[in-house]
Amino acid sequence: MTPDPALREALLAAVPSLRAFAISLSGQVDRADDLVQDTLLRALSNLHRFEPGTNLNAWLFTILRNLFHSEYRKRRREVEDPEGSYASRLKVQPEQGARLDFEDFRVALAKLPPDQREALLLVGAQGFSYEEAANICGCAVGTIKSRVNRARFRLASLLNVDDVDDLGPDSMTRAALQGIS
Repeated sequence: MTPDPALREALLAAVPSLRAFAISLSGQVDRADDLVQDTLLRALSNLHRFEPGTNLNAWLFTILRNLFHSEYRKRRREVEDPEGSYASRLKVQPEQGARLDFEDFRVALAKLPPDQREALLLVGAQGFSYEEAANICGCAVGTIKSRVNRARFRLASLLNVDDVDDLGPDSMTRAALQGIS
């Protein structure tokens, strides 16, 4: 939509005032020019919302101020990294290992005898006390403790877990995450 000539002239006449306001907000001439350009683009794309006879400058200044504050909120969450040095140091543990580990766990859990699996899930996953699990299963507390203990050892055996270092990422992944080659 092309604005009528009078509106076009009014938009162009507002540019110096918009630029001065943008400089006062941002403190940077190049950033101010970008804000003015974004303001004019937003105004032109929403020209159908402008009510003729109202204050065009007030409408434009409101658009500019809102753009500035939106960008300010966005920039607060961003880290300036022009050379990419910060980004090059970011490391994330790959997700596929966790999915594979979980699938291995599900398979190993299914291989446990039903009474051990039930006891382990009640105590380990559901958070019931040994006494509560014993009441649910209708057996003695010592029986639940024994079943949970046997289930833990059997799971560790099925998953080839010998100590705590066997859990989580493997040594190669840990080294990559720490930046050690």
